[in-house]
Amino acid sequence: MRQVSFRIQGTGVGSQAVALTLAAVGIWACGLRAQSSQELRAPMTRTEPVKDNYNGVEVIDPYRWLEDQHSPATRAWIDAQNKHTQALLDAWPQREQLKQRATALMKIDTIDVPTERNGRLFFIKRRADQDQGVLFVRNSGGADEVLIDPNPMSADHTVSVLFDGVSDDGTLLAYGLRHGGEDETTVHLLDVDKRTPLPDVLPKANYFDIAIKPDKSGLYYSRGGNAPRIFYHAFGTDPAHDQLVFGEGYGADKIIIADLSEGGRYLVIHVLHGSAADKTEIYAQDLQAHGPIKPIVNDVPARFFGQVGGDTLYVQTNWKAPKNRILAINLQNPARENWKDLIPESPAVIDSLALAHGELVVIYNENASSRIRVFNAEGKHLRDVPLPAIGSVAGFNSRWAGDQAFYGYTSFHVPFLVQRYEVTEGKQEMWAQVKVPIDMEKLEVKQVWFTSKDGTRVPMFLLGQKGMKLDGARPTLMTGYGGFNYIDSPYYSPTAALWVENGGVFVEANLRGGGEFGEAWHQAGMMEKKQNVFDDFLGAAEWLIANHYTNPSQLAIMGSSNGGLLVGAALTQRPDLFRAVVCSHPLLDMLRYEKFMEAQYWVSEYGTAENPAQFKYLAAYSPYQNVKRGVNYPAVLLMTGDGDTRVDPLHARKMTAQLQAATASDRPVLLRYDIQAGHSAGLPISKRIDQLVDSEEFLMWQLGVHLTPGKP
Repeated sequence: MRQVSFRIQGTGVGSQAVALTLAAVGIWACGLRAQSSQELRAPMTRTEPVKDNYNGVEVIDPYRWLEDQHSPATRAWIDAQNKHTQALLDAWPQREQLKQRATALMKIDTIDVPTERNGRLFFIKRRADQDQGVLFVRNSGGADEVLIDPNPMSADHTVSVLFDGVSDDGTLLAYGLRHGGEDETTVHLLDVDKRTPLPDVLPKANYFDIAIKPDKSGLYYSRGGNAPRIFYHAFGTDPAHDQLVFGEGYGADKIIIADLSEGGRYLVIHVLHGSAADKTEIYAQDLQAHGPIKPIVNDVPARFFGQVGGDTLYVQTNWKAPKNRILAINLQNPARENWKDLIPESPAVIDSLALAHGELVVIYNENASSRIRVFNAEGKHLRDVPLPAIGSVAGFNSRWAGDQAFYGYTSFHVPFLVQRYEVTEGKQEMWAQVKVPIDMEKLEVKQVWFTSKDGTRVPMFLLGQKGMKLDGARPTLMTGYGGFNYIDSPYYSPTAALWVENGGVFVEANLRGGGEFGEAWHQAGMMEKKQNVFDDFLGAAEWLIANHYTNPSQLAIMGSSNGGLLVGAALTQRPDLFRAVVCSHPLLDMLRYEKFMEAQYWVSEYGTAENPAQFKYLAAYSPYQNVKRGVNYPAVLLMTGDGDTRVDPLHARKMTAQLQAATASDRPVLLRYDIQAGHSAGLPISKRIDQLVDSEEFLMWQLGVHLTPGKP
């Protein structure tokens, strides 16, 4: 989300439009010059150096005081930064036109993948004229009925609803309410038949799972934090006295999840060691036999995720299979020597597993694109499920005893759609489709491969207009993630759509650190090998330039969260390679990151500066510590807000001050700080439109992209 050059982008722009656009740019530039120099200059930030000693190495932090989010000095600094940012963004002459187009692309009807229980479908749907999605139920053959509408719950529409679970008979619903983009929610219960709430409310916390007992006498839930635990809540009792079920001795670096099998016989518990779950423990309890909680696996440094079908635990694991395999474990006789290798490892990565009508639905990832294959309970391949194009399966909701399933699908040029799949017949039909006002037939997706610094071949997806001329000057927006075993597969994005319809190229690089090619690909981009991720990203940029897509004056990058760390490292390591950077909700001070919020989950991915060996490589790439005075940095827009309760906003605050003080270029370094914005979904659509407009405008401004005439 960055930078400027005065050239006309897109196709079909006539000479009159060129003259008008250049005139607008000239007026805008004159308007900026007419503003006071004080208004154009970034606010001054005082330094209060703090010295830290890491294993005998002294490191100075000049902006430690900005870590205090609630101090009057920090709040005044945030206000000054926001005022400066908005003054510049508001001056762009095509801002209103951009907002109209962004609104058209985002104010659309949307729907999620439904969950079926006893013939009832539960899902969240949002009409184009609503800020927040509404939780609905649809009875067999009936109309959609509102269960929970969060829109009237707050004047600014910042309260959102989450579907947390439903009883096996479809009559008792658990739902969460969230404010802004926070991870924390409150959990509520609703009698679906009577449409009346239960008095039981679980207080605000970070919940990972809710499982209602079939007899509706209570529920199990997992709660994160410094002491992650599994609790049982009996309905009608005080949650403060809920029974501790599991978790004693586990600390803040673990995530614990509990689920009930269909019918409620088995309680299955997973303990994830860090967000990427590079080690996972599984425990099970036979509730019907009133048995104890027993370990299934807790001594293997590998990833295990299990689901129960009948008396069998079907487990997806990378143990002795870097691209994953499926094991079958009899819960009545779970000794390791009795485990059955059901679906072996293959060249394609097993991304996820679903159980449907006594069959196993395996979602594979092949070269960063989804495939669906169906097997019987003995592991025999039955059929493949055809997909529309290169793209991503987004959720597969089904039941072991059910005969229908639903799954979501999307790609860069395919807005989100939901398919209904008849398991018994192997047939599918469109259940819902998001309609977006853009001509997808004019767009095309390509997958290309490039060679990274160490010789590794890495793929990336390119989205552009069909027949696009490669003149070495296309405004190009590149993104990536590269971490936590996450697979970056194609998805529809209003950001990409806006960019491409105005003549640009949108690029998604499938970097090491992700899970596109299994655990070996993940491990090649974590801990002491994290620099490989940045090298891959820089290699992708160099390939785009060498192959005449773009040049450094027309190349922008954007990333969020771990992707924010990615673009932060890219801009500090190769500031000459990019014109503009949008860095959202980022990790940037990698010497102190694990001290704040949920960051203990990520030590197994990054390491910690408290370890002498890990300090060396963290210090070598940590963006905040590697900003150098006198360097011509690209334009940078950092985006965060108080509502981020996952990655502390202090990273963006400190980096803003550091870059503003250091850069020798005249390109802006701006902070967009929204008190409601957070890591999770939940912001009203109006605020999400504002975010998109600000980020996309910043990029268009900095790269000199002008909106194609004739767009709404």
